[in-house]
Amino acid sequence: MATPLIAGLAVAATALAGRYTIQAWQAYKARPIVPRMRKFYEGGFQPTMNRREAALILGVRESANAEKVKEAHKKVMVANHPDAGGSHYLASKINEAKDVMLGKTKGSGSAF
Repeated sequence: MATPLIAGLAVAATALAGRYTIQAWQAYKARPIVPRMRKFYEGGFQPTMNRREAALILGVRESANAEKVKEAHKKVMVANHPDAGGSHYLASKINEAKDVMLGKTKGSGSAF
């Protein structure tokens, strides 16, 4: 007599668990898609580099101190150095960005 009762409770519990699973899956599929990667700046270079563009190239804030700018420059240059297969043009822009952020130039343009 207890066996049908236990079997009925097991069927009911399975049905509730299945219903909950389906609802959770539908909620998961309906959630907004959030990009997991950082969105990069989509645009070309300005004719004359400004602090904003220099900060975007180096990946630092416009108000970053000299030490952070130098660290960021080194990190970006290691990845884009011409001797390691990088572009000469990008290397010149990275160097120009460092100079603009450190105040060594007024963004007079690169060699290219």
